[in-house]
Amino acid sequence: MSRAVIFGCAGPRLSPEETKFFKDADPWAFILFGRNLENADQIRALCADLRTTIGWHAPVFIDQEGGRVARLAPPLARRWLPALDMVTDRDVSTASRMMWIRSRLIALDLLTQGIDGNCAPVADVARDETHTIMQNRCYGRDPDFVAKVARAGAKGHLAGGVLPVLKHLPGYGRATLDSHFALPLVSASLEELETTDFAAFHALSDLPLGMTAHIRMDALDPELPATLSPIVMKYVRQDIGFGGLLMTDDLSMQALPGTLGDRTRATIEAGVDIALHCNGDLGEMSDVLGEVPELSDQSLVRADRALDARQPPIDIDIEGLEAEFETLSQASPSHAGPNPI
Repeated sequence: MSRAVIFGCAGPRLSPEETKFFKDADPWAFILFGRNLENADQIRALCADLRTTIGWHAPVFIDQEGGRVARLAPPLARRWLPALDMVTDRDVSTASRMMWIRSRLIALDLLTQGIDGNCAPVADVARDETHTIMQNRCYGRDPDFVAKVARAGAKGHLAGGVLPVLKHLPGYGRATLDSHFALPLVSASLEELETTDFAAFHALSDLPLGMTAHIRMDALDPELPATLSPIVMKYVRQDIGFGGLLMTDDLSMQALPGTLGDRTRATIEAGVDIALHCNGDLGEMSDVLGEVPELSDQSLVRADRALDARQPPIDIDIEGLEAEFETLSQASPSHAGPNPI
């Protein structure tokens, strides 16, 4: 039975120590970063080797939003504008179509290299004060617009055989700090949050996978970050209504208090399904592993349901989609299209 964890690895090839560790640890999935990526053949081989360690075609995830957050760069993948720059001043129909095409082509880039999960779409609602680490990764300032564009992004990924991961529940748009280094604090009232940040995620609550936000929202829990809070996770499930498999953002980020073992244990106790540890440090992974159970009960049901959403890609006319995107982009001269391989 798989353990409730997703791990990264240290480099472009597995060491003997990593191979043994993953075989014994039996994580549910893996995640790749720039340090793991050299060329297409190497990436495919690494994905295959990771899956071989645990004996099944486990998901391999990556962060390939396009824009600033893109682990794969040309010639391994197309380059895209930041999402907010792409959709600004677009009507929702055009923005949604552009995001579907973008996501379908991103899925193509990923799947051809063995990667079948992407940490996107982003449903965080942008504001004037949103930290620069996040703002231009958002899809807009109106929750209904954001939800529709994010829905199109999720559908584009699924049509390309890639599992989308909705992020960051219950909302990171009000963050004025970078959670890699500090804990963002939000003082907005519950009414404000429900009509803005939470509304976008409520509209997307049927998606198969989601990722938590390392952020503290005083209206829900004035003591704990969302990732570690049973109160917030209950709200995500019952009020926002998110029914998919829920993973943490990276547990190594310094927004979270305590040791990695403390963070992992609190995450699972809060009701998150899967712990995510990204940096590939074997010692840290051992600490995380000591606190994660096997997937069971509702977490196992949600994991199986997420895997069921992983379907073979639908055939597409690649050149036709690229041309359509370019045409849509040219409606505003300041918006460039992708740079095809």
